[in-house]
Amino acid sequence: MSAETLVEVVLPGTVEPEGLQIRQGAVPTPGPGQVLIRLEATGVSFAEQQMRRGRYYDQPPFPFVPGYDLVGTVAQTGDGVRPALVGTRVAALVKVGGWASHVIVDAADAVPVPDGIGAAEAETVVVNGITAWQMLHRKARVRAGQTVLVHGANGGVGSVLVQLAHAAGVKVIGTASARHHDALRERGVTPVDYRTEDVPARVRELAPGGVDAVFDHVGGRSAVDSWHLLAPGGTLVCYGSASTRDDSGSKQWPVLKLLGRVWLWNALPNRRRAYFFNVWAGRAFSRSRFRARLHSDLTEVFAALGRGEITAQIAAQLPLVRAAEALRLAESGTVAGKVVLQP
Repeated sequence: MSAETLVEVVLPGTVEPEGLQIRQGAVPTPGPGQVLIRLEATGVSFAEQQMRRGRYYDQPPFPFVPGYDLVGTVAQTGDGVRPALVGTRVAALVKVGGWASHVIVDAADAVPVPDGIGAAEAETVVVNGITAWQMLHRKARVRAGQTVLVHGANGGVGSVLVQLAHAAGVKVIGTASARHHDALRERGVTPVDYRTEDVPARVRELAPGGVDAVFDHVGGRSAVDSWHLLAPGGTLVCYGSASTRDDSGSKQWPVLKLLGRVWLWNALPNRRRAYFFNVWAGRAFSRSRFRARLHSDLTEVFAALGRGEITAQIAAQLPLVRAAEALRLAESGTVAGKVVLQP
């Protein structure tokens, strides 16, 4: 891949993974306050799986370049940006546009990656790590000795969540299919098989007084069950509606329905709380505050990675031009961790 050629993966519409298109063009030039990042790693998250179905809540109109986050090296700076940044490895959260050999972002949105952490390693904890950290520490505000339930404990966000929780001295119950249970036990997680067990009944056996927090990416009936599993003072954090991924109809309705439930639960006279977590919340109101939190929290995640409190779980590494294969693999449900794309 030539440094002078831009290579992008384009999502042209609601297509199967094989319908992704590869496009080449001129490498863009950063404008004032921007940097050009030469890609080293990007990844396949649940967002792209929803986007190709046209099911992501606020995705842009087709066609567009997907890619929620990335890690790369600053190749060029625009006016007003320190030229010394060139050659620095950084991470960025972009929502779309990350599946490209070169990406322009605002310099203020680029977070330095510490020395000693590889690009693919760092990529596994950008969107997954920031999501897990903020839900755990900013929303649920967990404390040592508490017990939490993590749905999809082997997934991209779930695997980081359970490790960060364990590092905080929290007991973790995690749902996953049976093939992932041994790996979860090695991480100190008590596994529950969501396919063969009655999850609410099993969690009540393990935590008769309820759990202090539930992290639920499933939505629908699961969110209702999760709310009822909370102990007094407990917190439910919903961060998706995976159960509706393959549904037809409105992509907004499942999220709006969940938001309505959250509002209703919080209006009830009880000591429990519910949140619908969106990593972009607050950005429209105060971009500076959003950036400060992103820098602070992602720096904490990278520090935890450096200390070995969390490990980079790379499911597979594939070239950017094989994005269709990577997306198919990520959707198969047969892998643990993150599928990483590299130039």
